[in-house]
Amino acid sequence: MSDYALELLSIRCTFLSKDDPGQRYTAVDDTTLRIGAGEFVSVVGPTGCGKSTLLNVGAGLLEPSSGGVKVFGQPLTGVNRRAGYMFQTEALMPWRSAIDNVKVGLQYRGVPDAEAHAQAEAWLSRVGLTGFGDRYPHQLSGGMRKRVALAQTLVLDPDIILMDEPFSALDVQTRQLMENEVLELWSAKKKAVLFITHDLDEAIAMSDRVVVLSAGPATRPIGEFVIDLPRPRDVAEVRTQPRFVELHRQIWEVLRDEVLKGYAQQLRKAA
Repeated sequence: MSDYALELLSIRCTFLSKDDPGQRYTAVDDTTLRIGAGEFVSVVGPTGCGKSTLLNVGAGLLEPSSGGVKVFGQPLTGVNRRAGYMFQTEALMPWRSAIDNVKVGLQYRGVPDAEAHAQAEAWLSRVGLTGFGDRYPHQLSGGMRKRVALAQTLVLDPDIILMDEPFSALDVQTRQLMENEVLELWSAKKKAVLFITHDLDEAIAMSDRVVVLSAGPATRPIGEFVIDLPRPRDVAEVRTQPRFVELHRQIWEVLRDEVLKGYAQQLRKAA
């Protein structure tokens, strides 16, 4: 078996331009990214640089224009069934209760309802929502809905977890609680995680490794940093450590110019 859970190899993604239908736009170019089994890797980069595009390629939801994907050493064709995907946007079904949202994936897999219900109930307990299974999404706070979404992803016991800025809409306190929750659950089974975020502090606090992408178009990795902070970590406390501050400085030196380029591009588009 491969030492890598997920490999994105020389990925290139080209699309028709929305502004000029006759032109093509290369969002991602010549990008190779490998995630080891049990490794937590975060990807940071400017807004619109193609981070989510790479995640969709890894999930098998988007076929790259060139390059390939391997999952535990095997070429990926179609949807990546060994991966669970936690989206940035609200993905819960509003007509289903919390427990019914959590167990829906198990039901699609043909798990008997009683067993699916028991597993969903156990995962709601693990994410701190015991007694909330009968609540509907509109009856839950934003943090609670994220906990339901987390349980919905992890109940399927994926070997790879893909997370697309899952906590960006939360307030700071709730966000830190959720970050610690994810780290605690991850440390129990050490799944491979590919985590997309705009927040450099979040990336450093949670990860084994941080990959920096350039500004688009044709984004590509321009920096890779091993996060050698000891585990277990508390995401609030670890930010006060001198090594955290040093890592932040090193990564920001690479990321800063790309953020400024991305910001300038956004201004040109808006003009």
